[in-house]
Order: sequence, then C-alpha cells, then structure tokens
Amino acid sequence: MRWMGALLAVARKELVDGIRDRRSLATLVFSALMTPILLGVMLTSTAGSARGAEELTLPVVGAEHAPAFVQWLGQQTGVKVVPGPADPEQAVLDRVEDVVLIIESDFMTRMGRAQTADVKLVSESTRERARPKIARVRALVGGYAGQLASLRLIARGVAPGIAQPIRLEDVEVSSSQARLATLLSFLPLLLVIAGLVGGMQIAIDSTAGERERGSLEPLLLNPVPRWVLASGKWLAASALGCVSVVFSMIITVNVLRRIPWHDLGIRFRVSDGELFSLLLLILPLALFLAAMVLFASTFARSFKEAQGYLGMLMLLPMLPGMLATFYPLSRRPWLAPVPVLGQYALASDVLGGQPPGAWLFLVAGVSALGCALLLVGLTARAMGRERIIFGR
Repeated sequence: MRWMGALLAVARKELVDGIRDRRSLATLVFSALMTPILLGVMLTSTAGSARGAEELTLPVVGAEHAPAFVQWLGQQTGVKVVPGPADPEQAVLDRVEDVVLIIESDFMTRMGRAQTADVKLVSESTRERARPKIARVRALVGGYAGQLASLRLIARGVAPGIAQPIRLEDVEVSSSQARLATLLSFLPLLLVIAGLVGGMQIAIDSTAGERERGSLEPLLLNPVPRWVLASGKWLAASALGCVSVVFSMIITVNVLRRIPWHDLGIRFRVSDGELFSLLLLILPLALFLAAMVLFASTFARSFKEAQGYLGMLMLLPMLPGMLATFYPLSRRPWLAPVPVLGQYALASDVLGGQPPGAWLFLVAGVSALGCALLLVGLTARAMGRERIIFGR
C-alpha cells in the first residue's frame, strides 16, 4: 500500500499550500458569506414589502370630496387613511410616498348622477417595494366600485348577478411547503457554486499554476504513478470544496431562519434531516466539480489561461440551477443518474417535503463519484503526455 502513502502525501502537500494561500481562503469565505447574506437581504426586503401592503398607510388627496369612500377605506383591515401631500407626483418621485390616491372635486356630483367618477392613483411601478401596495390599493378601489355597481343595479330592480354571468373563484391546492420550495429553489444552486469555488483555487494552482512556475515537470519525473499524483491533487481540491459546501449551508440556513417568512404567508419548515439530505446530495457533486476543474486546468499553460477555461465551465453546473427556477425539476427521479441535473431534481423533492427514496440518493452519489473518477483518470493520462510535462 505504498501508493496510499504517496497519495496522502500529495493531498496533504496541496492542502497545506492551498491553506497558506490567502487568495484561496478569501475566495472561499467571500463566496460562502456574501451570496447568502445578499439573498437574505433581498428576501427580507420582499417580506417587508408584503407586510407594508397588509399594513397600508394610504395618503389621500381630496378626501373631503368623498367622505363615504374614505370612511370605507379606513374600515378595511390594516388600512390607515392619512392626508395626502401638496404635490403628490413629486412626493412619489422623491420616494417620500409609495402611492397617493387623488379624489377629484366632482366625485360626489358624478356619483349622484350615476356617472363614472375619476380617481387617480399616483405611483412609480418601477419600484419593486411599491408594487404590493399598488396592487392592494387597486384591489380596494375595485372592491368599492363593485359594491356601488351592485347597489345601482338593485336600485333599478336588476339583479347584480346579471352583470356578472361568470364568477371566478381561486382554489389554491399547493401546500405551504411547496411554496417554500419554490422560493428556496436557489439553495441547491448556492451550494453547487460553493462546492465549485471552494476547490477551484487548489485545482488550478496544483496543475496550471505548477506548470506555469515550472514545478510540475520535476514532480512528474518522480517514480510515482500518474494516477496517484492526480488523485492526491483531486482529493485536496475536493476536501476544500466539501468544506465550502458545509460552511455555505450553515451560513445560508442561519440567514434563512431569520427571515420573516410569516409576512410572505409561508412557514419555514425545513427540518435538520432535510438539510442533511441536501448535504448528502451536494457533497458527492463537489467531488465531481473538483475533478472537472482539475481536468480542464491540466491543459492550461498558465493560471490565467485556466481561469479563462473555467469561466465557460462554470456555466455547466449553474445552468441547470437557473433552469430549475423557471422550469421545475421536481418529481423526475429518472434524472438521478445525471450529474448536476440529478442533484437539482432530488433537492427540489427534498425541499418540497417529498424526499425521494434512499436508493435515488445512492444512484446520484455513485454517478457523480463515478464521473469524478473518470475525469481523474483522464487527468492522470493527460499528465503522461510530453506536451503537458514539458510544454509551457
């Protein structure tokens, strides 16, 4: 078992070099920290916007022109009517107010004649934060208009149902867990990126970096099998990739548990077992991603050239994650043997409260590990070429 000692020696040497490199550690920490925090801020802002729509402070200009209407608005749940600003449009442009309702002076006159009265809603639809409030105000005005229309028909001896031959009733069958899974569809993508970025620095530096410095040639001239050298470098990159995945998971979960999900009408019910299942899915994929980066970097003559290759390779694990946000991959167990796609599909089932069978986890893990070993073998074979050994 002398090869085992050589393999561990190579892995230990690459790990020590990688840990000493402040760039790799800074990249790992930055990628694991910044993305979850930014997403936490975005989701918290979205929850705040939803809460602002439920607890609406509505500035009204010309409230004296429609006292009954303004009184009805103030009686709605969570609505507080306040006097509007002198210049509504400027107030909205300056972001002093999100929405302002303007009631025209002839409101009561036109109502008395059974004519259409004009009400203006001043808003700025480009502001994401204001959209829930705009939708709530539109719904309130529409509701009041509907009630008045029914009363006018009744006063004329006409049944209100005649004007509404079809009534649409929404029946929501999705569970709170399914809606939560839709919002958390980015979580597997975050973990995949963490696994890719975590082992990237060591994988590049131990191949293209050593080739650029001229230290790869004497290393390959040692009487050590090429597959041992390639495996040692792969294990070192995989170790940091797995650490990055675990670290990113811990940070992301702690951020997600501090988001006011109740403001979005969702309960955050992701158990520790489901999070552990998610780790079991992504960790084998980190081994595959490290092998992929190692193989691609072997053909690069410099660190910079390897980074150029990886700019394109990063799309491979990221595209399925982006696709999953638009096209659900859940309930597709036949994707399990496909690296990357299988992990995203099974992760969607886990987050949706429908964890797949253990055999599917095993299939996905074995498939990712098998592809990783194949790439390591190809890397070892490439290291035997003169162009790789002597070419710079």
